[in-house]
Amino acid sequence: MKIQIINGPNLNLLGIREPGVYGNKSFEGYFTELKDKYKNIELDYFQSNVEGELINKLHEVGFSYDGIILNGGGYTHTSVAIADAISGINTPVVEVHVSNIYAREEFRHVSLTGKNCKGVLTGFGLDGYRLAIESLLAG
Repeated sequence: MKIQIINGPNLNLLGIREPGVYGNKSFEGYFTELKDKYKNIELDYFQSNVEGELINKLHEVGFSYDGIILNGGGYTHTSVAIADAISGINTPVVEVHVSNIYAREEFRHVSLTGKNCKGVLTGFGLDGYRLAIESLLAG
């Protein structure tokens, strides 16, 4: 099984940015833990702050991988283009948010991308990525 994790804008700052909201662990450190836990799965990681690069990665893996875990960051709430990219690929996508988007500012309560995903996990911290892997493994 091949799963691609795609993180959007500002998620390269996990562990540094607003630790009260996002925790104090870097994603790279957490990704190492995931790879150790799921040795039987090919896990790949991509992060970009650029909307078009996220779309290109969705297109690149969206027909050959078994699952995609997407944390679109702020683009979740604004990007019709990313929502369209998700609807245009075959690979199931699970949307993940480290914080609970419904406990934050009102504009964050709307996910333009979530409707095109298999499911949405929000507010479970970094553990949301593990939960997303488990949901993809379960089919």
